[in-house]
Amino acid sequence: MKNKNQMNISRRNFLRTAGAGTVVTAAMMTGCNQRNKVSASGGVIGEVPTDKMTYRTNPHSGDKVSLLGYGCMRWPMKERADGNGREIDQETVNELVDYAIAHGVNYFDTAPVYVQGMSETATGIALKRHPRDKFFIATKLSNHRAAPGPKSREEGIAMYRKSMRDLQVDYIDYYLIHAVGLGSGLETDMKRFINNGLLDFLLEEKKAGRIRNLGWSFHGDVKSFDYMLAMDIQWDFCQIQLNYQDWKYATGWNVNAEYLYGELEKHNVPAIVMEPLLGGRLARVPVQALTMMKESHPEDSAAKWAFRYAGTPENVLTVLSGMIYMEHLQENILTYSPLQELKENEYKTLERVTEILINSEFIQCTECQYCMPCPYGIDIPGVFAHYNRCVSAGKLLKSSNDENYRNARREFLVGYDRTVPKLRQADHCISCNECLPKCPQSIKIPQEMLRVDNYAELLKQNVEF
Repeated sequence: MKNKNQMNISRRNFLRTAGAGTVVTAAMMTGCNQRNKVSASGGVIGEVPTDKMTYRTNPHSGDKVSLLGYGCMRWPMKERADGNGREIDQETVNELVDYAIAHGVNYFDTAPVYVQGMSETATGIALKRHPRDKFFIATKLSNHRAAPGPKSREEGIAMYRKSMRDLQVDYIDYYLIHAVGLGSGLETDMKRFINNGLLDFLLEEKKAGRIRNLGWSFHGDVKSFDYMLAMDIQWDFCQIQLNYQDWKYATGWNVNAEYLYGELEKHNVPAIVMEPLLGGRLARVPVQALTMMKESHPEDSAAKWAFRYAGTPENVLTVLSGMIYMEHLQENILTYSPLQELKENEYKTLERVTEILINSEFIQCTECQYCMPCPYGIDIPGVFAHYNRCVSAGKLLKSSNDENYRNARREFLVGYDRTVPKLRQADHCISCNECLPKCPQSIKIPQEMLRVDNYAELLKQNVEF
């Protein structure tokens, strides 16, 4: 791995990859579903290999990590047997984890705050059924969700130890300080884990071997990012948001990945990639953008383009994907078994696609759920997801005179009622603004809710516009 002395990275260096490394022997297959030929869109993708996963080596620990990492921020849910709310579908989680490990995936990323606090326990149950040397577990110090004001060292230590218990492990492979740069940026970070001695505690835990790799995830103030890299600490890894739109056109709390990746490479810090699909938006690009992609690779999905982009840089250790459906897991495994790095002409295609995306009608929501729960019950991510699906399909009506008005009107309204319960739709937003400081994309949520509601109301009234 080479250090760079300039912030700008040449395309040749960006496109080099470390290549496929060692392959992992197929793990236990108990409970695995062998549906190896159907894609998420219903097409045929072929057999999913068990021995061709691309691996990257962490230069600090020597870990050979699968380029596809399993993000456990969203697990499949089901209704509780007593009818009192929802719970994680553990049987399905076990099946997904078994399949992932059997096909070479060995990195699993969770946090105390994921899935309403249930992710670590569910992830630990699924992984406990496999030999400990078959997987790397990553979790986080998520004390950014604590009450405002100075953060307690004791509370942070308690959170760390609870993660150990919930995951059923006696060491953590990759431990992250979660969401560096949020809140008031560096001022908040100093209170969260520096002034109170939490970082010193974590460094001692690393010396003791209970943390094998120590790093942090970044959202927010770039001053915090620069401060962390300037510390007299050799970080083992850093998690950043990287995708082809955010490379130069990051929005909200995020910073252009071109800068973040370049700085990490200079400091010999491997990158863990989050949001390779921008919350799914890059998997459902507008029709004109998808047409450009199909001209180069008729059989490839928009998601595959995005995953190849995120996995191509040589300093990327793993690319996280929150896969709650078997079909998505299979397609992503296939994309990285092995990785086909991007070529120059494909880079130019994605530059043209990006131009379409940043000038489209998309609401820049990644469905991260940070805005939830809404105090008035609005399904904010669900509302935006339905609207964005219509945008990407080219079915957002400009006028009641549009040729496909009748069908598009019906699809929007029927789909809206099917995916978002009526009492949780945009028309129930009262603009309380409680969601605004929680959104990493800095979306003006009440304003966008009004836009969706106005559009839906026009269609419901079936009037000319």
